[in-house]
Amino acid sequence: MDILRFITAGSVDDGKSTLIGRLLYDSKSILVDQLEALEKQSKNKNADGIDLAILTDGLRAEREQGITIDVAYRYFSTPKRKFIIADAPGHVQYTRNMITGASNSQLIIILIDARQGVIEQTRRHSIIASLLKMKHVVVAVNKMDLVDYSEEVYNKIKEDYRKVAENLGLKNIAFFPISAFNGDNIVEKSEKMPWFEGEPLLSFLENVEVRNDVDYENARFQVQYVIRPQTEELHDYRGYAGQIISGTYKKGDKITILPENIETTISKVETGGYEVEEVFALQPAVLHIADDIDVSRGDFFVKTENQPKVENEFEALVCWLDKRELNEGNKYFIQHKSRLLKTIVKEIEYKIDVNTLQQIPATDSVKLNEIVKVKLKTASPLAFDSFEKNSATGSAILVDETSNSTVGAVMLL
Repeated sequence: MDILRFITAGSVDDGKSTLIGRLLYDSKSILVDQLEALEKQSKNKNADGIDLAILTDGLRAEREQGITIDVAYRYFSTPKRKFIIADAPGHVQYTRNMITGASNSQLIIILIDARQGVIEQTRRHSIIASLLKMKHVVVAVNKMDLVDYSEEVYNKIKEDYRKVAENLGLKNIAFFPISAFNGDNIVEKSEKMPWFEGEPLLSFLENVEVRNDVDYENARFQVQYVIRPQTEELHDYRGYAGQIISGTYKKGDKITILPENIETTISKVETGGYEVEEVFALQPAVLHIADDIDVSRGDFFVKTENQPKVENEFEALVCWLDKRELNEGNKYFIQHKSRLLKTIVKEIEYKIDVNTLQQIPATDSVKLNEIVKVKLKTASPLAFDSFEKNSATGSAILVDETSNSTVGAVMLL
């Protein structure tokens, strides 16, 4: 059974947490004792006697204010698929939370209040979705019960959002008129909107095809661990363990080990403790090579005829996550999957207005939640693809040298 990772986004009070609560409740993913606790804590009760939003608003401050502050992850499953949901905050000051939640998601659900239509926050979250190259966008027009389930209102919002999506280059957009509070068009088709001919939202999420989003062309494997048992039984065994990030590998493939740029051949492929003919993207694997080469954690195995960039000076977009400001000349670690390197911010080229995508001159330091284009220089070469080509090898984080806290989300260009 495959997994769909998706994130909900929208303005404050658009009903993100309520929608997730409805999905959990209607899919029978809430335990009896949880339901009893919810009934006692609920203030804004629906027909079932509970406030679905507090299922995801886990912090006390969230429950008291009725807002989402942190990204809340929830899990549920149906007979067709497993789901991992990230509930992102709607407030401007929590932009960093939305970006970190969306970076691991395959699909985004943007909620729009049917009474408000497309607003500035809708555009902001759509811009972030375009920056993160989200391949699937669901627009859920919520609170249809508060506009008398009007088809005219729904069609107007649909038309307005299509213009936003076209400007941002967003594709694969699906629209749903819903009421998360009442459960209309969430799990079952609503009798109150007979004019809507589409399927319910959950049915769409169960069937949306995301396997094609996996990159099977650009073969990328990064060494996580070198297996060298040195026992009598496995005296000469030397395997390189990790996950196939993208592409495929099989015995006999000619590969180049980066960043050292040494060519060799794959002599054996294993997964699950057995030798196999071929391994594919997202599979854990142990690769063996024909030559006795010094290979370390963080090195990349790539097909010789299809290589990524290998540079120690490059440009990147950074979403700043720290209260301490980012300045030119600051030094950090860059964590690129298993590889950790020292890096320096050589130049802050410009800031990006997340409301318009316009470039703003970087006249001062970079503050929390701001997105900037920077030039980084690393102590030794880094092997990577652009984020647009391969998000898995085109993303990284900046880590503070003293506190070891994550201070920046990086999209390599």
